[in-house]
Order: sequence, then structure tokens, then C-alpha cells
Amino acid sequence: MPAAPRRRASRLRRPGTHAMSEPRIRVLIAKPGLDGHDRGAKVVARALRDAGMEVVYTGLRQTSAMIVRAAVQEDVDAVGLSVLSGVHLQYFREVAEGLRAAAAGDVLLFGGGIVPDQDLPALRELGVERVFTPGASTQAIVAYLREAVASRRAASASTAPGSGAGP
Repeated sequence: MPAAPRRRASRLRRPGTHAMSEPRIRVLIAKPGLDGHDRGAKVVARALRDAGMEVVYTGLRQTSAMIVRAAVQEDVDAVGLSVLSGVHLQYFREVAEGLRAAAAGDVLLFGGGIVPDQDLPALRELGVERVFTPGASTQAIVAYLREAVASRRAASASTAPGSGAGP
């Protein structure tokens, strides 16, 4: 009997939650590269789950291609990268380009970790909406995602066919 395929992503759902009028926010939290420290990513994933979001945590040592593939397969609203290794510009660039190439450029890209202030403008140019550095509260991350995803959903709805907007 062939072995079952190995699951690479785990989905965290808050026990006892029910469907809301708005679709739940779906977030992928990923740890790219060889960085083996994922405590912060797990804390953020748990906080998002506890706030009612559906969270997919990819685990450690993911390639940019694996992260993009998971984001597309899971149809997420946002991708959060946790990077502590100093290679943030490379990973954010690869994930942003991969999402655009996969026709998922509308997915919100944000991150956290050790990122020098001088790199923030370059990350914004790549399409990284926000970077949370050490000391950021989980409440701030939850509030940011709720606002940013709601804004994107509203903009998407206003340009959808039959919405009355557009040419």
C-alpha cells in the first residue's frame, strides 16, 4: 500500500467557531529559508486563529515556491512571512513575484521579524504592505489584517462585474 502524501501545512481553526456573515479571513504564515526559530510565527498564528481567522502555518524551511503554491492552493487573503535570518529582501521579492506570476497578486503580503528600518522602503516597493518587528503586539497585527483585508475585499467588490462600477 503506498504511503499517504505528507501534509506540509497545518490549518489552525478556533474550536467552536461558526460561519459569519463575512467570509473568514484566511492567512498563510510561513517561515522561508533555513531559519529554525518559529516561536514568533506560532504566536502570531495562534493570535490570528483566536481572533477568528483561518490560519495555515507552513512550518519551517519553506522555499518561496512552496509558500506561493500553498497560498494559491489554500486561496488565502494574506501571506505573512516570518524572517529572522537577514535574507528578507530576497524572500519577500521571490514570494511577491511568485504570487503575481500565479495570478494571485491581490493577496496581501506582510511580514515580521528582524528587518532594518532602511530596508522598509525597498520592501514597500516590492509590494510588502506592512512589516511587524519585535515588540509588535498581536492585537496590532490582528487589527491591521482585519482592516487591510476588508479594504481589499471592498475594492474588489466595487470593481467586480455587475457591481455597477467600472466602464
